Amino acid sequence: MLLDDMVFAHAQPLPRSRFLQPRAEGEIAFVLGRGIDFPGATVADVLRATEFVLPAIEIVDSRIANWDLTITDTVADNASSGAVVLGTTPFPLLGKDLSQVGMTLEREGEPVSFGAGHACLGSPVVAVAWLARELVRREQPLRAGDVVMSGAIGPMVPIDEPGRFRLKLDGLGEVEAVIEEEGE
Repeated sequence: MLLDDMVFAHAQPLPRSRFLQPRAEGEIAFVLGRGIDFPGATVADVLRATEFVLPAIEIVDSRIANWDLTITDTVADNASSGAVVLGTTPFPLLGKDLSQVGMTLEREGEPVSFGAGHACLGSPVVAVAWLARELVRREQPLRAGDVVMSGAIGPMVPIDEPGRFRLKLDGLGEVEAVIEEEGE
């Protein structure tokens, strides 16, 4: 679950002290214009419900030493959620094949991770459809206004020190996460 205090905007500074063992990964954020509250949701239902998408950098973090995780640890640790940085330019999905979206994540202008939408269950839309069905099963369906993270579309990279991380998504813009020491 993403909590209100975990969501940041493009280039908004994030204090490094907020995290223990942070890593950055590129994702696509789906912003829903309507809910998906029925079992058997398909990719067509996700596309119909999505108002727009945004480029997003998820800052994953683990409270488990050395990221030595089991599935139980992951569940207890809120799926290693730390923060998310959202782009500020919305993109409609009409005519876009998210499985073909290329991704480059840079640290201080140097590429550190590459990926594509197909790395996320074949397409980020497939991942969101799976989540929609699972949440209906748990009686907590996705609602209008929800921001849903697709899941990583490329390998995550450690954030060992403060710096700038820029995600570039083909046809879907860019977003920058700025990790700062306190007082910068």
